[in-house]
Amino acid sequence: MAGQPALAMIEFSSIAVGTRALDALLKKAPVTLIRAGSVQPGKFAVLFAGEVAEVDESYVEACRVGGNVLIDRVLLPDVHESVAAAVQGKRGDWMHDTLGIIETPTMAALIEAADAAVKGADVSVIEIRLGDGLGGKGLAHFAGMLADIEAAIEIGSARIAHRNQPVCTTIIPRADETMLETRAKSTRFGEGW
Repeated sequence: MAGQPALAMIEFSSIAVGTRALDALLKKAPVTLIRAGSVQPGKFAVLFAGEVAEVDESYVEACRVGGNVLIDRVLLPDVHESVAAAVQGKRGDWMHDTLGIIETPTMAALIEAADAAVKGADVSVIEIRLGDGLGGKGLAHFAGMLADIEAAIEIGSARIAHRNQPVCTTIIPRADETMLETRAKSTRFGEGW
């Protein structure tokens, strides 16, 4: 995402209105559409990036069009490069001392938490999963040393506390090698076996 320092995610409870908001945001300013579509359970989500001013213009327009069907949203004007890569499917190395996980009820909250976590502590993003296969949730895995993972989980969770959403986190020190090897293949049930 070189030259594209901003990232935005918007979630809608209506697929019809979400599609109209997608059209509006793409017409408003030149942004790069990363992903858009329906997500279980019956939501519509849009993930896009670009220069800060353009992303901001498109974000405001999509939120205006979405109105009362907005579920959650986030605009990160200076997204961490590892978060930008992970939301596009890049996976990191699972073989580390400690594994940390943040799970949120919305995808936008997860992106905001993950960005804060990697900016605030010396950890690596291993994987970010958004929406499908998760009932519309967000899930991030981080790797690092125990103290750094503890800090990252605390920072990420604190960053999204204003949303008043339940956040599930866990820290796994000295993670089992077999567990890490299977996670490295896939974090989806039935894949990679």
